[in-house]
Amino acid sequence: MSAPPPPSTLGERVSAPFATLWGLIMRGLDAPMRWVQGRIGARRMPYLFLAPNALFFGLFVFLPLIINIAYSFTGGSALYLSDRPYVGASQYGHLFDCGNYLDPGSCREDHFWRGVQNTGTFVALQVVFMVGFSLLTAVVLNMDIRGRGFFRAVYFFPVLLSPVVVALIWKWILQREGLLNAVLTGLGGQKILFFVEPGWAMFWAVFVSIWAHMGFYTLILLAGLQAIPTDIYEAAEMDGTKRSRVFARITLPLLWPNLIVVIVLALIKGVQTFDEVFVLTGGGPGSATLLVVQYIYETAFSNQVQNFGLAGAASVILGLVLFTLTLVQLWVSRKKDASA
Repeated sequence: MSAPPPPSTLGERVSAPFATLWGLIMRGLDAPMRWVQGRIGARRMPYLFLAPNALFFGLFVFLPLIINIAYSFTGGSALYLSDRPYVGASQYGHLFDCGNYLDPGSCREDHFWRGVQNTGTFVALQVVFMVGFSLLTAVVLNMDIRGRGFFRAVYFFPVLLSPVVVALIWKWILQREGLLNAVLTGLGGQKILFFVEPGWAMFWAVFVSIWAHMGFYTLILLAGLQAIPTDIYEAAEMDGTKRSRVFARITLPLLWPNLIVVIVLALIKGVQTFDEVFVLTGGGPGSATLLVVQYIYETAFSNQVQNFGLAGAASVILGLVLFTLTLVQLWVSRKKDASA
């Protein structure tokens, strides 16, 4: 076999040593993998690659889940499970001890039910307006408009930001001496204490959450719109069908599987909202924007008396709700794939 020709160009002469080094590294990595494959066989190799991820998932997901369930059946204020007495389902009974579930004030653990009530209000408003604005935005961005690529990027950009960063930006805008009040006073108006009035606080919590996540759901709906065959719209246009009728009779039915996915994902995200609202309002004023996840966090870590058992029971209940919503989402996804 003849030797390879010497490198002729400057680029080849520079890259030749790196290519040799790369080959040595790859051969060094191949050697142990070939040895392992020879011992366990090629058919067992996928399990080897899955093992680190399975170990990580079990250590940081399943193990904390099991520990949390164990805490929910214990009482006292000790940290270690061995020092905590078993109390059965009394923590769950404590949470559900209510005269009227629609009136948090009649419940023994009124803050929990206030959080449930606020979470229900927050999720209902967020999902309705999130889906509505996302659908409207997706329809507009699917049209042949100037700068369409730019606007698609702009609408998706907030999704890339950390929820804490989003909340801090809007808190700087909405606080008493913030940018929005500066504009209002500059126009001759009065300052509005957005974080002091309960109605305004909930409004801005919902608004900021929609602003931060709308781009993700818009992208899902936009993908659904682009999957609709254009010849259907061309046939409707030839028949002289009005745009409103085309939207109601063609676009919405064909987009319905994507809409269902968006609704379920928005529900799951809304129920487990914590960081944005916590940084923005801190659950205030009072408990006007206190959500369930914040109640769990404060019960376990922030209160003067840390009640890990009660927080564990509340988180198990929340987990069951999220598990149910996840099953719905999987069922919808499978139904969508089957219809496709």
